[in-house]
Amino acid sequence: MSLENNVSHYSMPSDLKITDLRIANLVGVPFRSTIVRIDTNQGISGYGELRDQASTTYVLMLKSRLIGENPCNVDKIFRKIKQFGHHARQAGGVCGIEMALMDLAGKAYGVPAYQLAGGMFRDKILCYADTPNAATATELGKRLVERRDMGFEFLKMDLGVNLLWDIPGAVIAPPGARASYSTMHPFTGIAPTAKGVQYLADYVAEVRSIVGYDIPLAADHFGHIGVEASIRLVRALEPYTLAWVEDLLPWQLTEQWRDLTAAVATPTCTGEDIYLKENFRPLLDRGAIRVIHPDPASSGGILETKKIGDLAEEYGVPMAIHMAATPIATLAGVHIAAATANFLALEHHSADVPWWNDLITGMPGPLVQDGYITVPQTPGLGFEGIDEDVFRAHLDPADPVFFDTDTEAWDRERARDRLWS
Repeated sequence: MSLENNVSHYSMPSDLKITDLRIANLVGVPFRSTIVRIDTNQGISGYGELRDQASTTYVLMLKSRLIGENPCNVDKIFRKIKQFGHHARQAGGVCGIEMALMDLAGKAYGVPAYQLAGGMFRDKILCYADTPNAATATELGKRLVERRDMGFEFLKMDLGVNLLWDIPGAVIAPPGARASYSTMHPFTGIAPTAKGVQYLADYVAEVRSIVGYDIPLAADHFGHIGVEASIRLVRALEPYTLAWVEDLLPWQLTEQWRDLTAAVATPTCTGEDIYLKENFRPLLDRGAIRVIHPDPASSGGILETKKIGDLAEEYGVPMAIHMAATPIATLAGVHIAAATANFLALEHHSADVPWWNDLITGMPGPLVQDGYITVPQTPGLGFEGIDEDVFRAHLDPADPVFFDTDTEAWDRERARDRLWS
């Protein structure tokens, strides 16, 4: 037998080149997700994921910038394409590609992605279970107890003015405000009354009495209310020792976040829509939040989110990771969490999706066990591949694109991207 048969072609990363980019659109995981696959001349592929509900254009337009590049040059390629990202879903293409590059680089060098991000601080990642709203506190409390019974040791619930609309005298709002979600919080005129604030406080009190005070419980989805209303509400919730209150205000309003944080004793949290490390700095410089909450599919991918966590550590601020995605982006979050000293918890938004684990192959199942994910020790993101049958069963009926759909039309997009003269 020739000795060449024993040589792994993956051991020649200097010769690795990107040859193609393909996508697949899924629904119900728990939202709409686009998975990106980057192929190479050595027959290995890397996978990443766009932020839930992001446009596929954000990733396809970048294909012509990738062809011929060595995917192991992750930082070089990221710097080349990061100008095409922006906050929230507009960052999806850049972030999904960065995840796929880290997956590829790890496979090429035979190491897990966390090793490329600096090594491991922990080998098990604590997950917090997001739990959708319920009409009554009793119903929500039962749902949260079900999460505890699954093994989750950190919980999050939805709580907000949507619970108050049909209660007379509980919320003040201009005409049409209930139907509008396109207006920033300070401009809606929506505010819970004293009756509404008390209703929400009683709601949380009942939830706490059911789920217990011995487990962290965070809260999200308060509605588009202003800073004054937010202060009144959070103060009323202080007896229930919430782990954090999330996204009460638009993240851009640094001074309003500072006013809120200074006025309450409950940790404040935001960041899922912020793109790049430098855009977290104003909130940290001003002491405006107590927990940062980036989403790797918005913040810049694996390495950039690790840098965000390191920045927050300098200010004594922990990092939780937002996640509403398939196991692919979730594993990207796992590697970030493993490599970041001040990591707190990783969101899991798919506890009620029975086929969620089946999307990928080569991982022990279920991925989340007793509220934790074990950090993979296999190369790249850690999974072997995707289950094509499961993918095809859950393609987006409005845009049922699978990886076998050719993207050659994007190969020749004209580009003159230099930012200087």
